[in-house]
Amino acid sequence: MSNKFNKWQPFIYALVLSAGLALGIFLKPAGSVQTFIGGKDKFSELLSIIVQSYVDTVDKEVLEEETLNDMLHKLDPHSVYIPASELKVANEQLEGNFEGIGVEFNIIDDTIMVVSALNGGPAQELGIQSGDRIIKVDSNIVAGNGITSEKVFKLLRGKGGSKVDIIIYRPSSKSRIPYTITRGTIPIYSVDAWRMLNKETGYIKISRFAENTHEEFMSAFNELKAQHLQHLVLDLRGNPGGYLKTAIDLVDEFLDDPKLIVYTQGRSKPRSDYSSSKKGVFETGKLIVLIDEGSASASEIVSGAVQDWDRGMVIGRRSFGKGLVQEPFELGDGSALRLTVSRYYTPSGRCIQKDYTDKEKYDHDLYERYANGELEGQGGQTIFDSTPYYTKRLTRRVYGGGGIYPDQFVPIDTSYNSKFLMQVISKGLIGKFAYEYLDAHRKEITGIKQLNSFVQGYHFTDKVFEDFIVFAIKNEVQMPSKEDRLRSEKFVKLQLKALVARQIWRDQGFYAVVQTEDKVIAAALSALSKNQALLAGSSNN
Repeated sequence: MSNKFNKWQPFIYALVLSAGLALGIFLKPAGSVQTFIGGKDKFSELLSIIVQSYVDTVDKEVLEEETLNDMLHKLDPHSVYIPASELKVANEQLEGNFEGIGVEFNIIDDTIMVVSALNGGPAQELGIQSGDRIIKVDSNIVAGNGITSEKVFKLLRGKGGSKVDIIIYRPSSKSRIPYTITRGTIPIYSVDAWRMLNKETGYIKISRFAENTHEEFMSAFNELKAQHLQHLVLDLRGNPGGYLKTAIDLVDEFLDDPKLIVYTQGRSKPRSDYSSSKKGVFETGKLIVLIDEGSASASEIVSGAVQDWDRGMVIGRRSFGKGLVQEPFELGDGSALRLTVSRYYTPSGRCIQKDYTDKEKYDHDLYERYANGELEGQGGQTIFDSTPYYTKRLTRRVYGGGGIYPDQFVPIDTSYNSKFLMQVISKGLIGKFAYEYLDAHRKEITGIKQLNSFVQGYHFTDKVFEDFIVFAIKNEVQMPSKEDRLRSEKFVKLQLKALVARQIWRDQGFYAVVQTEDKVIAAALSALSKNQALLAGSSNN
């Protein structure tokens, strides 16, 4: 592997990790969001003078918004100003729905590719299928003219009950099909996947803590319970957070009453305690929570409470380290401020917020973790504060001030990395090839009715990998060396299979495939089989 590749690999990895961490954790208001309308002040006067007298034309709105964000960033990394034009989209991820036609899409070769028609949405009811290409929306040609995701949202989303005309191209029949679709309310799910890992162990993957997450979790849990679930693996890897209340409701399902789950406190906010208050559905089974460097805020509340009460094991890598709570304030023009008003503390009293006095260092923390070897198990725990904290049942030493450190560390798998792989990932070629492969084999693959049959019985051959290399070279990727082929072949085949499965079975299919080679899942199953003290199976103490 070249020195040049080694130099850039951490930057690429850190960029991927940073995506999605903007959610944080929010105090969900009981009623309407607080509204603040500012009066005439020095900032307004200064802005007015600049607009009237500056030598060049000034876009007042842009200048104002950039200044506000700069000011907030000097306070802490997570206070943020959201323009009125972006507020609705920002809220949708947590409110759990939007209005539109109900398709999940990717833009491939300047064409809108339907990944799936969302369950219960208008597009699914009309028969739009995975693999369809949307080529026209109303009078707008949307293929081959530089279409962007933002443009797609503007064209396809709209008020419920309104209509939109689209034309799709279906490769399987080589036909163009017109549809008139009545937009509706489309749910955004936060529980991505749930399945039985073996005869006794259930698995639930939560991607964020939104308004409907607890309800979705209960539905998935009850389905697995009917399949004789006795142990649970809760996957919070890459989960950037969300509503505080949702995290509390989830932990309440695991702890008997009354037990402190989390408390918050700030300069102008008195301490507020949140404790388990009802009979939970899983208070006595063996529990494992999976975390990594992308798990933040609400994810850290859940894993911190489970760890502090010795309710189960936390497995994976050190979490992000965000212990700040934001409260929403609506401004007079319809924009909003999400301002940090307090810190949260786990039951043992630790605040897991990492130091942010050096803003630049904070922004590059994930890169530093990769560069110093922490993600591969070579870094120490010097990031934590020196105050001793101890768990409630087994009085084990735990750490604050730098995220949640797992009870069992599992290093990131870099065995497949190569210069060739980084090139194809940066160009999105694995996904593109997967779409083309499914187009060519759709009848064969859709004939497999059960996901487990696909996972266990469908295999990508060596010829498929050779075809992929040819495809990559056509897309200006350098011919891989023999070493690069050996390192990356297994990973490429796994991702191709997972992405094909995702088009048929959505996220359930994707995770079912990738977990066949998931070392963190393997570590969780191994821990369950050893019946360790942390998995005593009860929170009653």
